Amino acid sequence: MKGDKDVSNYCRFDSELLTVFTSSLYIAGLVATLFASSVTRRFGRRTSILIGGTVFVIGSVFGGAAVNVYMLLLNRILLGVGLGFTNQSIPLYLSEMAPPQYRGAINNGFELCISIGILIANLINYGVEKIAGGWGWRISLSLAAVPAAFLTVGAIYLPETPSFIIQRRGGSNNVDEARLLLQRLRGTTRVQKELDDLVSATRTTTTGRPFRTILRRKYRPQLVIALLVPFFNQVTGINVINFYAPVMFRTIGLKESASLMSAVVTRVCATAANVVAMVVVDRFGRRKLFLVGGVQMILSQAMVGAVLAAKFQEHGGMEKEYAYLVLVIMCVFVAGFAWSWGPLTYLVPTEICPLEIRSAGQSVVIAVIFFVTFLIGQTFLAMLCHLKFGTFFLFGGWVCVMTLFVYFFLPETKQLPMEQMEQVWRTHWFWKRIVDEDAAGEQPREEAAGTIALSSTSTTT
Repeated sequence: MKGDKDVSNYCRFDSELLTVFTSSLYIAGLVATLFASSVTRRFGRRTSILIGGTVFVIGSVFGGAAVNVYMLLLNRILLGVGLGFTNQSIPLYLSEMAPPQYRGAINNGFELCISIGILIANLINYGVEKIAGGWGWRISLSLAAVPAAFLTVGAIYLPETPSFIIQRRGGSNNVDEARLLLQRLRGTTRVQKELDDLVSATRTTTTGRPFRTILRRKYRPQLVIALLVPFFNQVTGINVINFYAPVMFRTIGLKESASLMSAVVTRVCATAANVVAMVVVDRFGRRKLFLVGGVQMILSQAMVGAVLAAKFQEHGGMEKEYAYLVLVIMCVFVAGFAWSWGPLTYLVPTEICPLEIRSAGQSVVIAVIFFVTFLIGQTFLAMLCHLKFGTFFLFGGWVCVMTLFVYFFLPETKQLPMEQMEQVWRTHWFWKRIVDEDAAGEQPREEAAGTIALSSTSTTT
């Protein structure tokens, strides 16, 4: 923190060390998620979860035992690697295990658990801040090993998904294994249609080069959404709230203890909104949540910017009443995010991607999240210093853009089996032009290939 009284309030926390420490986790996660895609595709979703959990535990040990800043950076890097593997594999696992009618709610449970974890971390930080002797931060970093250990041990007992059993292992015996697993998961023996869809999807799967496959024109809608949805997720400014909330609230005049508690309050609001999302996502659909949440975030960002412009000066304090007003508006903002763009960023890309590109598509999503989070983490404090209250209007402008994107280009996918998702693009006003043109172009190629094969067979004969 810069203590000079001549320094603008907006620039008081513009620290290069703070931004590097914060952002190192995300660049490590970006690199890790690219490797995680191959591991998930070749060795299974459970293997990636196990690797991620193990690395989390190791990283937590380095954090708690750190004796210098380099060990702390190593802690952040290892946690980033763990995030790269788990964020790539867990949403995929949940989507493939869930029945279509409950897929949204079950996948949203991932975001709910993240939100609960952040809330617990904020409460721990609030508690250990009062410990004398400088041991509080060691306790905070070490305790990350507890949920990581539960994740690692629990993953040992998880079954693989039916999709992976059929895709990777093949053979009639494994189709029977997938059938038995589906019967256990669905609680009924009437799973033949779902099994047939999985087998059919597996037969058309091109597993050798999924990143090359996803670039084909027929997968253009999935690729665009896998790129833009996580990008838009991050330019809402949500991670500014997640890892700079205490700094922001101290900037506007709250004391350190009050600023930590304010971060707890915003996270309570987010967690409550996550629960709401789980209840309504399969009833009202993805589009409505995206649109309502977008409008809510636009208004919130505009109001925060307006309050700061009117009541927060570059020097001196801010009246406590207005500081708490900003806190209330921030709660409205994080609630809007938590029942829309937060959980749906992980759900929608996994459910729209067919099996042959599903792992690659999820890797694209997580890589974009980590890359944009890294950029925002590196630039936000400097941006706040230079743009001041205009920073929040900038984020609000991005939310306007992404809300319009959803309105025009994102179709509804609720309760539709993942293996039948292709029909969504063929009936959409924009995407049908692309996928239909590709299908028309592929048919002559397939016929030509068949003619060549037949000719070759005749010649051989």
